[in-house]
Amino acid sequence: MRTRDTSYLLNGAFYRLAWWEWGDEAAPPVVCVHGLTRNGSDFAALAEALSADFRVVAPDLPGRGRSDWLDQPALYAIPSYLTALSHLLSVIGRPVSWVGTSLGGLCGMMVAASHGAPVEKLVLNDIGPFIPASALARIRDYLAEAPQDFADRAGLEAHLRRVHAPFGPLGDADWQRMADNSGRMLPSGRVALHYDPAIAVPIAAAEPQDVDLWPVWARNSVPTLVLRGEFSDLLEPATLARMAESGAETLTVPGCGHAPALTDALTIGAIRAFLQG
Repeated sequence: MRTRDTSYLLNGAFYRLAWWEWGDEAAPPVVCVHGLTRNGSDFAALAEALSADFRVVAPDLPGRGRSDWLDQPALYAIPSYLTALSHLLSVIGRPVSWVGTSLGGLCGMMVAASHGAPVEKLVLNDIGPFIPASALARIRDYLAEAPQDFADRAGLEAHLRRVHAPFGPLGDADWQRMADNSGRMLPSGRVALHYDPAIAVPIAAAEPQDVDLWPVWARNSVPTLVLRGEFSDLLEPATLARMAESGAETLTVPGCGHAPALTDALTIGAIRAFLQG
C-alpha cells in the first residue's frame, strides 16, 4: 500500500486530495470512492484482493481522512467532490473502473454519465438513482448526534461498531482496522473522528426530500454491477429491480444494511469477477 496526494482548484483556492494506492502502477486502474463519513482505507481488503491484477486507487474525499478540509461548509457537496475526483482521473490519465459506496457511488454515476468520461465499468455499492427522504433523514440525524470526540481509541471503536453495524458481520480485526484509520489525535489527547464536522452543515440546512436521478442513470452506458445490503433503507428493492431491468447486474448481500463493507468473500469475489469479465 502507498499513500499519495495531489492538489486541485476549487472556489478560488487550492486544496490537497490524498489517496491510498495498491498494486502495479502499470496495471488497469480501479478507483474506489467511499461513503459520506468514511475514507479510502475502507477499501483495503478489496484492494488487497484485487492488487495482483489491478492498480487500486482509493481517495479520501475532501474533508475526510488525509485530504484537506474545505474553507466553507457549503462546499461539502457533490459538485466539489466531482471537481476533486475529475482531477484525480486526470492524474491517472487512463480509462478506469469505478467502485463507489453510497456517496462514492453517486459520484460514480454522475461521472459515468458525463460525455467523454474515462469510466469503463461501474460498481455501485448500495446506492441507486432513487434515494428516499426517510433514509436521508436518518443520515442527517446520525450526523447531528455523532460525538465530537472520545476519551481514547477504544471509545472511538465502540462508536464505530454501533453506528456502522449495518455494514455487516465484521470481525474484530475489521473493526480494529477501521478504528485505526478513522480517528485523529487532538491536542488534548482525546480522539476525534477523521472528518470535518462541517460536512453535516449542508445536510442539516434543508429538510430531506426524495432524490430522483433516473435521468442521470439513463445516460449511463457502461457495464454496471449493483450491490444492495439485504436490509438497506437507501437502496430499495424496487429501485434495484428497475436497475436490473435496464441491464445492470445485481447482487443482494445477506445480513447487512447500508452499506456492505466489501470485506467478505462474497462481495469481493463478485466485484473481482465483474471487473475481470
